[in-house]
Amino acid sequence: MIQEPIKEYTPQTNQRSALVQFVLISCITVGFVLVFSIIAAGIIILVFGMKTLTDTAAFDLQNPNVGPALWILQIVSTTIPLFVAPVIFALFIVRDPRDYLKATFKFNPLFLVLIFAIMLFSSPIMEVLSNINEKLVLPHALKWVEDWMRSAEQSAQKATEAMLNMKTIWSMLWAVFVVGLLTAIAEEFLFRGVIQTIFVRWTKNKHAAIWITAILFSAFHMEFFTFLPRVFLGAIFGYFVAYSGSIWTSVWAHFLNNGSAVVITYLFNHKIIKLSPDDQHVFNYGAYAFSLIIVLFLLFIYRMIATNKKLAPNN
Repeated sequence: MIQEPIKEYTPQTNQRSALVQFVLISCITVGFVLVFSIIAAGIIILVFGMKTLTDTAAFDLQNPNVGPALWILQIVSTTIPLFVAPVIFALFIVRDPRDYLKATFKFNPLFLVLIFAIMLFSSPIMEVLSNINEKLVLPHALKWVEDWMRSAEQSAQKATEAMLNMKTIWSMLWAVFVVGLLTAIAEEFLFRGVIQTIFVRWTKNKHAAIWITAILFSAFHMEFFTFLPRVFLGAIFGYFVAYSGSIWTSVWAHFLNNGSAVVITYLFNHKIIKLSPDDQHVFNYGAYAFSLIIVLFLLFIYRMIATNKKLAPNN
């Protein structure tokens, strides 16, 4: 393994400004999502018929084909374009996949252990942020915005519940693979790979870039009543990549977050565990404080390993 820590975000000369790059990646991503959404709709019609497509749009779970149709939408209209867009951007637009994708596997393996611990101890922080988020109310003049956000949130929850209605362990493993691994790879290549790199060049400040990207990452999911905990997740994912120089550190963290949610949902639905994945009142204030201290300490150790030559492993 390497001795020297990877130098993150070494700027390359690029003729396009960061603003132009951001506009381009946004347009490319939206364009691919639209095109692949049409392809996904065509596949559903071809395989199941038009009625299933309309039932899927209405989340009518009485139709047994809606579940498979939602998986087609997830993979074809979301996962594939979110992966293809940043790869094409890095390879053919900026022609700098090393800096914009950071797909190197040359990083300290201790990072994977630390990330596992950070994700494990971050649960109370996620809970308190969710509780704070739920109490946020928009002014009366913006009630229509709040109503729209709640409607979007409910639609997203219906889709998630339908997809995670796992009858067998094989359906659970499939959900872990798609929701956990494939989604993690696609979203991290786009956000912590391309978009975070663009904002580092734009702001000339690593921390600003990480938090701006985290906010965009949370807004992208259109689940506004879990906005704050997702910003927190996006930020720590960003620091994992910034300090390690590798996108696979944030992919690992993202996979742990999504995959554990799938497994816990499966275990709860099959009455193997009693803890509901929707319960946001598990911890107390002492646990919140302890969680914050431990996560910050582990992040400090993570940064020290990344920046201190003496802590880096030998070849």
